[in-house]
Amino acid sequence: MEDQEDRRQGQEEQGEEGEEEGESSEVLRPSLPMGRVKKIVKLDREIKKVNSEALFLISLSTDLFLRSLASSARDAALLSKRRTIKLDHLRSAACSHPPTSDFLLDSLPRPSPPSKPAARPRPAAASEKPLPPGARRIDDFFRKPTADSQ
Repeated sequence: MEDQEDRRQGQEEQGEEGEEEGESSEVLRPSLPMGRVKKIVKLDREIKKVNSEALFLISLSTDLFLRSLASSARDAALLSKRRTIKLDHLRSAACSHPPTSDFLLDSLPRPSPPSKPAARPRPAAASEKPLPPGARRIDDFFRKPTADSQ
């Protein structure tokens, strides 16, 4: 009996070791295209050549950064009980992580002040375009006839 239990435990330990080895041999593939990342890196005039290993690490770190930012933005959206991630959620996610806020907040567009709703839309844009000969505006059709137009 004890012999069988020892064998099972040995097999379980070997299975666990095999799983750990399988996890460590996992191939990392960046989700960003390497050619595009290389072009972006080469936009810096000081960089002449990019090593393939450095390009690979830049791509992986960018992928990790974007996942982290998206996850934080999702959490911010859920806190405000929204299902759509908006710019404000990205801004709050960047603010919550100090190294990110140092460079990213300058790049994000400023929040626009709430605008006052217009009472009526202006028909100025419609009246600016000349009408073809013989055509009338739809507004003319719905206007009440006045003594001048009769």
